Amino acid sequence: MTRIVVHFDMDAFYAAIEERDTPAFRGLPLVVGADPAQGQGRGVVSTANYKARAYGIHSATPISTAWRRSEEARRRGQPPVMFVSVDMRKYAAVSERVMAIARRAIPVLEQASIDEAYGDLSGTGSFEAAADLCRSIKAAILAEERLTASVGIGPNKLIAKIASGIHKPDGFTVVAEAEAEAFLAPLSVRAIPGIGPKTEAALAAQEIRLVKDLKQLSILEMGARFGKRGCEWYAKVRAQDDSPVVVHWEPKSISEQETFEEDTLDSQLLVERLAQLGAGVFASLVAEGFESCRTVAITVRFSDFTTITRAHTCADPVRDLPVLRRELLKLLLPFLDRRENPRRQRIRLLGVRVEKLQ
Repeated sequence: MTRIVVHFDMDAFYAAIEERDTPAFRGLPLVVGADPAQGQGRGVVSTANYKARAYGIHSATPISTAWRRSEEARRRGQPPVMFVSVDMRKYAAVSERVMAIARRAIPVLEQASIDEAYGDLSGTGSFEAAADLCRSIKAAILAEERLTASVGIGPNKLIAKIASGIHKPDGFTVVAEAEAEAFLAPLSVRAIPGIGPKTEAALAAQEIRLVKDLKQLSILEMGARFGKRGCEWYAKVRAQDDSPVVVHWEPKSISEQETFEEDTLDSQLLVERLAQLGAGVFASLVAEGFESCRTVAITVRFSDFTTITRAHTCADPVRDLPVLRRELLKLLLPFLDRRENPRRQRIRLLGVRVEKLQ
């Protein structure tokens, strides 16, 4: 049987929901995230719609930078950005309804995050039949939730996910198995999962910029130059991925982390970022169908790359976001003074994790 996998990815999910619910926002650049505080805000952008992205504003952009770019656009005579605070409970509820629409047609569906999912469509028998089914699901999401999703269909999860991002927003891309390697070849190496900006720069220094350049290396060269991850890339650049679509997988933990653009000890900034990470984790917890967690943990990486994790198992289950934020703050505060940070090092990464999900 031919393996066929689909990846659904909602378009600018949080921002799209806010545009849908507030007609006055439609057609304007919109950012969902921290309060910009007239350019003095210390949080980050959670989601930017596509008009805001045209201003150079993206997820994780410092909210102060987003404000500055909005003001630059206003001075050019363009519409300024509308800034909206995050409403995770609303987004999680919409996510549940969207996933329910997909599950009506795809019994083997794996929710990967609050706004994306994989489905196994091998049973349809052909890429053409799979495409027809996915078009009907896209239409149902649009009709019932007034939101668009981008769809990628491929012979495995790797190709399906990359394909879904090719023609956003409202994209639809089908890559048959025979076309998969040719599909990857002209793409930037950044398309390969695990290759971020720093690795991209390191590869560029070796004249490796496109997937087809990386594909020229043998598996021995890959291993010698890049270690274990090089061996993983060897398979990926050849469009190989045998990871299954898992239906009833229950995460043992849910986590999010952020690496800051600049190392910092700004307590206000760190507390705000911690709150946003906690909100994201809590939204994922709800979207996965869990009601509570018992263990709360944070990870702190200092400027010298020393990494420390601290966790606390609560006597009572954590069932709401304010309680989660309070527990996270208790874990963070010692890192802001000499209890956990005696040398007063700046912090480059902050992570949040919840465990013992119920």
